[in-house]
Parts: sequence; C-alpha cells; structure tokens
Amino acid sequence: MLRALMYILPIALTIFAFIDCLNTPEDEARHLPKIAWIFIILLFWIVGPLVWLAAGKTRHARAGGRTPSEWHRNHRSEWVAPDDNPEFLASLREQNKKDESLFKDWEADLRRREEELKQREENGEQGDKGGQKGDGDSPKA
Repeated sequence: MLRALMYILPIALTIFAFIDCLNTPEDEARHLPKIAWIFIILLFWIVGPLVWLAAGKTRHARAGGRTPSEWHRNHRSEWVAPDDNPEFLASLREQNKKDESLFKDWEADLRRREEELKQREENGEQGDKGGQKGDGDSPKA
C-alpha cells in the first residue's frame, strides 16, 4: 500500500498543480509566463508542482471574479439568466403573438366548418321531409 502511495501522491499533486495552472489567468502567474510554469510542472515531477503551489501564483481573490484566459474575459456573456435578457424576452413575446394568431385562425376555421356542417344537416333534413317519403311505407315487389 505504501508503494502505491509513493506513486499516487506525486501524480495527484502534479495533476492538481497542472489544472490549477491552466485555470489561473495569465496576469496572476508570478515570475514566469504561464506556459513556462506548465512545462516546469510537467517536466519536474515532484518539485515542479511544489514550486508552482509555493511561488507560481498570486493567491488572493480579486473582486469581480476571474476567468482563466483573456478570451474568456473578453467574451463573457452579459446575461446571467434568460429572464434578464431583453432579446430573449422579446422573442418569447413574438412567439406568443404568432401562437395566438395561429390559435385564432384555427378557432375561426373550426367555427366555419361547424357552420357548414349545420347548413348541410339543415339542408339534408329539409330535403328528406319534402321530397322523400318513408322507405318502409311503400311496398316493393
């Protein structure tokens, strides 16, 4: 068990330091560029991660939150939730208007079809009463 721990602990330390270095913004890496720290961590198996953790990073949190790279900082979205995005809310309103107009069209079509059926039934009943007699009354030979 101790033999396994001798290998697992340095690997875990290296992985932790590597991920920590990748997630650190460039301006918080001290003494060397971030890419140099990555090479140090990966090449110097036990010493590299320890040096990174001791001297490679500014360890205080800055106000406003930080992201790992310049690209993420410059492309951060403004809206936290869809409820806060006026464009999204406008698209919902527009979609709602389209749905309402479609629903009104369906209702109008349904009413028109119901009226046509009523007219057919009325015309059919009037035609049955005026022109035809009961089929069961006349004897057939």
